[in-house]
Amino acid sequence: MNPTPSREHICLLTGGGYPYRRDALGGWCRTLVEGLHRFRFELLTVTDRELPSAPAYPLPPNVGSARAVALGHEPARSGRRRAQLPEGAADAVTQFCHGLLDESAPDRFTAGLRWIAEVSGNRPNPLTRLPLADKLLDVWWARQDAAVEELPRFGVRDARIVAALLRHALRALAVPVPEVDLVHCVGGTTPLLAALSGRWRSGTPLLLTEARTPVARQRPTEERHSPAVRLLLRRFRAAVARTGYAEADLIAPLSGYHQTFALEHGADPARLIQVPAGVDPKEYPGAAEIDSPPTLVWAGSGGPDSGLTLVLDAFTEIAAALPDAVLHLVGVTEAHEEHCADQIERTGLAGTIRMHPLPADPCERFTVGQVVAHVPGPSDPPSRLVEAMMSGRPVVALDIGPAGETLGETGVVVPADDPSELAIAIVDLLRATPRRRALGGAARRRALDHFTADRVMRVYGALYTDLAEPPPEPAIELALAVPAPRTPTPATLRWLTRED
Repeated sequence: MNPTPSREHICLLTGGGYPYRRDALGGWCRTLVEGLHRFRFELLTVTDRELPSAPAYPLPPNVGSARAVALGHEPARSGRRRAQLPEGAADAVTQFCHGLLDESAPDRFTAGLRWIAEVSGNRPNPLTRLPLADKLLDVWWARQDAAVEELPRFGVRDARIVAALLRHALRALAVPVPEVDLVHCVGGTTPLLAALSGRWRSGTPLLLTEARTPVARQRPTEERHSPAVRLLLRRFRAAVARTGYAEADLIAPLSGYHQTFALEHGADPARLIQVPAGVDPKEYPGAAEIDSPPTLVWAGSGGPDSGLTLVLDAFTEIAAALPDAVLHLVGVTEAHEEHCADQIERTGLAGTIRMHPLPADPCERFTVGQVVAHVPGPSDPPSRLVEAMMSGRPVVALDIGPAGETLGETGVVVPADDPSELAIAIVDLLRATPRRRALGGAARRRALDHFTADRVMRVYGALYTDLAEPPPEPAIELALAVPAPRTPTPATLRWLTRED
């Protein structure tokens, strides 16, 4: 018999995965929604990519709606009727640009962003008319003239490029968020912008989960831009993150690594509740390893920014040491099949590399290999590493993000961006059967102890209830001659962590 349905109404706001794409983050969201069936969910995903019209996952009964918003591109407007800018636009954009360049002035960025959010839903949309390029140039040159910091060269063309990219990103501010009791935003700049705008309009409590590796790095699509453009885009993402940390009622980082990043970007420690990733042990029961040949498995999309290149470089060295070794690439998406095939062809080892889509049965994801190479892309959440551990396979992981703290002593961690070190560690494990199997067993035991889905459900169920329900009426405490024993009140309660 199902428990009595809760009155809490949750909007799960993501950046282009669940429920429209089968990826690692989508799997995490699906576990959350299906596990917390006493809550009612409205699913909203906001993305730069075109998404399928139908969900990729079946929606459970507790999902009221699922909507995908692709930002697309603003259509060109005729110059014959140029609407006047809203009052205060110049001052707001100046504040926004000052806060964007000066990381010590987050309040100025937030004030400008909030003004833009308030007018973003107007028609005609004012985003196309905001003087972003002019104000960026003014602020940039003022900081350069005052020798505040050493900045790269920044010209009119750079300013126009940044302005166009920022206008596109800021379109997320106009996305309507459903009327709910709580918005749960799962990391990323685009969904966070939509969540912030919805919060400022309605005052709905906001729970923020950092599910992706928050590394200040350029994206592959930005490589063609000048250093100044790349710098401003990185600072924009960091400024949006700082604003999210300041505005969220609670922040639920998935690891100590994510928590440190949040603290470094101004998060209030009292609002941080660390909730590690978890998976269902029944979906990853483990299986006896294959005796031969030596087999390596890597899970990733196969795209240009997925870690594929480093894996293939390492496997070239592995194949030189173990000529009969086989590499399985699991989870290659249809959009990246051609890129993946081209990269495999480049190695000259096509006969020993197998390319697979994401299997429908999760238990088949890692058990095809004797060793798992954990080389994540920037969009991969920690749950992928936990899945490998729960499968009972030894993991060799790059020292990126939370890999070391998640594995503990049950895996091998090697320096990032060094395919030779990765290859050496994998070859050592493929040759040492007793050590390999001992590490695989230890990894599964650690996952069972610390990273199960039921633990995630219990914590998020408490967080949802704490944030979505109104605070209790103030109580009068009496001074007792003999104090009664007390259980410490959990720090997840909104009325204890929120400052008015």
